[in-house]
Amino acid sequence: MKKTILFSGLIALIVSLSSSAAYFHFQQKDTPVKVEHISNIPSKSALFTLNEDGEAVSLDFNETAKKVIDGVVHIKSSQLYDGRSRNSQYRNQPSPFRDFFGEEFERFFRPQQPGAAPPSNGRDTPVRVGTGSGVIVSQDGYIVTNNHVVAEADDIEVTLHDNRTYKANVVGTDPTTDLAVLQIKENNLPTVPFINSDEVQVGQWVLAVGNPLGLNSTVTAGIISAKGRNINILKEQYAVENFIQTDAAINPGNSGGALVNLNGGLVGINTAIASPTGTFAGYGFAVPANIVNKVVEDLIEFGTVQRGVLGVMIRTIDGNFAKDKKLDLTQGVYVDSLLENSAAGKAGVKVGDVITAVDDIEVNTSPELQGIIARHRPGEEVKLSINRRGEEIDLTATLNSRSGNTSLASKERPPVLEMLGAELENISPEQARDLDLEGGVRVKRLYAGKIRRSTEMREGFIITQVDRQPVKSVSQLTKILEKKEGGVMLEGVYEELPGVHYYAFGLDS
Repeated sequence: MKKTILFSGLIALIVSLSSSAAYFHFQQKDTPVKVEHISNIPSKSALFTLNEDGEAVSLDFNETAKKVIDGVVHIKSSQLYDGRSRNSQYRNQPSPFRDFFGEEFERFFRPQQPGAAPPSNGRDTPVRVGTGSGVIVSQDGYIVTNNHVVAEADDIEVTLHDNRTYKANVVGTDPTTDLAVLQIKENNLPTVPFINSDEVQVGQWVLAVGNPLGLNSTVTAGIISAKGRNINILKEQYAVENFIQTDAAINPGNSGGALVNLNGGLVGINTAIASPTGTFAGYGFAVPANIVNKVVEDLIEFGTVQRGVLGVMIRTIDGNFAKDKKLDLTQGVYVDSLLENSAAGKAGVKVGDVITAVDDIEVNTSPELQGIIARHRPGEEVKLSINRRGEEIDLTATLNSRSGNTSLASKERPPVLEMLGAELENISPEQARDLDLEGGVRVKRLYAGKIRRSTEMREGFIITQVDRQPVKSVSQLTKILEKKEGGVMLEGVYEELPGVHYYAFGLDS
């Protein structure tokens, strides 16, 4: 017992002496306790990546965002909503974008809940409002966006990053690539330059810039996940899907916005997402800049896209297909059949050939081949690299138009047709005979303009008279309208509806 007490006392003495020594040491040092703050933290990134030349460059999203954000705009498209209007019978039809985005399509692209009244414009007719993004491609006001952002708009409003707002006219649209070109009246605008999208690589850093979910001027970062994607979202007969896939976050409202590299160059136009919910789930898709550039040039210069075609039915080769066809290669594009009077057939292409490259650009899938050919106009030549049962052959094909010739479509639309917001075409003699007409002008497509704002005309209407004057061609109709002032009465027919229909509007209104 005494030994235990003695041991415990010894321990207590040692602890006390240690505490006293420590206190004495710190008192002698007289060192104050300091809390330090770090200021002026550098904003430059410490991360690096390699550029196209293999050189190490700073991974700096900050500078890229500054370069690009002023060149991306917010687009508000308004559509007059009337149950009796020209589009009412189509509103309940399936939409490829509704299918793609799922149930969220209505909430984000048509904000009204089912059964709820759309917002009103202060008059009797309520208005549907959709939003998207666009990219300024020239200083004098040309803007590229998605066709589905403006396709049914009666009125289009563009807001710049600095909050200046303008009304926009539709220069032209191309549903086959889901692209459209708008124009606003302004000069010296900031632009986003195009780059060669063939040179971008999987794994390369990119930024998506746009206006998702009502959040203006949003920048997100990711990489290029894949190239040459076909997601079967465009339902046009001659649709071109050769998307660049990215994991940069893209949501409804990003449509028409920019996908750029770290130098601020336009890689593509953000168009769609693959998602089970309608919001970002890791997969976004953009139309490559090389296709965008061609479409923009054509729409500005001609008012329509000048698209060359090879005239072939094609299939992507995989291992099973190659085995079935007894082919020696597992990549490339197989020529399944040739259309009558096709450019490929005239060049010497045969059924069973495998196209491996176009203009020395390797093609491994059908979307890649379509994307390259879509960048050419009728009458232009392309070099085809062919594998014919193991033999390598080079052929030169002169591309046709869809109508089977090498001529270009008519030049840009006259200002009066821009004002009407209509793309017109002459009906063929065979169509005129079937409809018991002497001739006429079909309304091929309607944009934001006087016809949409003032009438219930639908696409497909065939104009036969203007103010009781017969018209048989677009040029004749244009000449009549250019001399007109005040009110105009259009008379015509629909192929699928009985009777004669009339639409009136004011040219000066």
